[in-house]
Amino acid sequence: MTRTIDLNCDMGESFGAWTMGDDAAVLVHVTSANIACGFHAGDPDTMRRTVALAANAGVAIGAHVSLPDLQGFGRREMHIGADEAHALTLYQIGALAGFARAAGTRLRHVKPHGALYNMAARDATLADAIARAVRDFDPALVLVGLAGSELPRAGARAGLAVAHEAFADRRYEADGSLTPRRERGAVIDDIEAAVAQALAIASHGAITARDGSALTLRADTLCVHGDRPDAATFARRLRAALEAAGVRVQAVAAATNTIPLQPPP
Repeated sequence: MTRTIDLNCDMGESFGAWTMGDDAAVLVHVTSANIACGFHAGDPDTMRRTVALAANAGVAIGAHVSLPDLQGFGRREMHIGADEAHALTLYQIGALAGFARAAGTRLRHVKPHGALYNMAARDATLADAIARAVRDFDPALVLVGLAGSELPRAGARAGLAVAHEAFADRRYEADGSLTPRRERGAVIDDIEAAVAQALAIASHGAITARDGSALTLRADTLCVHGDRPDAATFARRLRAALEAAGVRVQAVAAATNTIPLQPPP
């Protein structure tokens, strides 16, 4: 059977006069776009423009929800309760959905960003709050989370379709968590090394963790970070390598939503 995987990219992360990434160039090569909703990056005009770019490219659009941390780019942890997590997730989904509707399209998925993503990967209560917010907005949305973590488990408990995500350009710990960015070598800058890791994940579901141990990963989608200076080159090289290896690249929303959903608890 042909292996299918999604390529998603975090984008729309410019803010005011400050520009980050080359979203238009990346969109040619990916199948899903996670668009910042103004909490860690992005602003109304950037959201509008990025939604239009993604819609014109035929790429699935998702809300990239975050902790309210513009200065820290959403990568600093904050102590928040379940009700606050639910509210901030719902708020950001609704904001991006408005731009999608105005552009004649709709959201397909939700993916937390940065610290919120990593916190929800290990905290079931927080993960449940995010999953409930996604379900409350639209139970047809796909929830994207770190492969094998609490977030996709929470999505399944809420009756959502989920996508287990892996990273081509991040190192992993032996427990399946991402190596913290403060650690040396946490980000794989070399394109060929990152592509090799992505191929191992997509083809065999197995890579080597930072400590040298073997790690098994289920991956429905692979992330391309739009804030890489070489993001467009990386996305092009990664897609070409996947297709050359016989892997079909397809938006996860289209594939995952064909799986019958369990009713919410």
